[in-house]
This record gives sequence, structure tokens and C-alpha cells, in this order.
Amino acid sequence: MQRKSTKTPAAQKLRVLVAKAGLDGHDRGVKIVARSLRDAGIEVIYLGIHNTPQDIVSSAIQEDVDAIGLSIHSAAHLTLFGEVIKLLKKNQARRIVVFGGGIVPEEDVGTLKRMGVKKIFTPGTTLEEIVQFVRSIAVKRRAVRVTFPSKSC
Repeated sequence: MQRKSTKTPAAQKLRVLVAKAGLDGHDRGVKIVARSLRDAGIEVIYLGIHNTPQDIVSSAIQEDVDAIGLSIHSAAHLTLFGEVIKLLKKNQARRIVVFGGGIVPEEDVGTLKRMGVKKIFTPGTTLEEIVQFVRSIAVKRRAVRVTFPSKSC
């Protein structure tokens, strides 16, 4: 017989989902960012290209991530980021931090932040700046189910 206990670990690895939204196929930059985050000790789930906002939010919830990083080069940033934020709210997952990067006009950065996007990284941002931002995200402690074998009597 096994005894089950629920414990919360003192420290847990930060989990970030990284994806390309929409029909944008420019993925070199997002792959470099994903690798840099991984090399910094952050757990990265990379969804690849051509994801819908529904795919992204569903995967983020299923993977229990702390943040979603979106890469945009298609000029659809207001629509796609907005839909991701809306779906996170609808699914009661507002604790998930959304950040992004790519080709985003400076005049749209404020609009994205008002929508709920925590940070936008534009061309010229260093990988270290991105890693430092992601590390600054407070990890919500997630309950982990731990099973202990019981002693035989």
C-alpha cells in the first residue's frame, strides 16, 4: 500500500512556453531566445511556428507554465497578443505572465502593455536582458503530488 502526500517544493524551476503565433514563419530569433533561456536553467516548452492563440493558451495551461513568450514578425501583434490575453482571462489563468518580442512598432508597445503584456523586446535587445526579465518572474509554487511507499507491518 502507498501513502500519498501533497507537498509544495521550496524552489521550483521556472517554466516558460515560447511560440510563434499566426502564420509568421520567421523562427530563427525565437529559437535563439528559447535556447538562451534553456541554457540559463529555465525550463522551456517550444511550440514552434503557426500556432493559434487557442493552441498557445491551451498548451500553457496544460504545461502549467509561469510565462508565455511570443515572437511576432507579421504585424498582427495587437490582434494575436490581445487574443492570448483574452483567452488567459477566460480560462482563469491570469497568473501566467505574457511577454514578447520581434518587430513591434514603438507606438504599439504602450497599447500592448495596457492589454496586459508585461514586456516587449524589440530588435537590438540582448539575450541577457531577456533572460534577466524571465528570471525576475515570481514562480508561483505549484503543488506536486509525491508518493511515499508505506512500511510493511
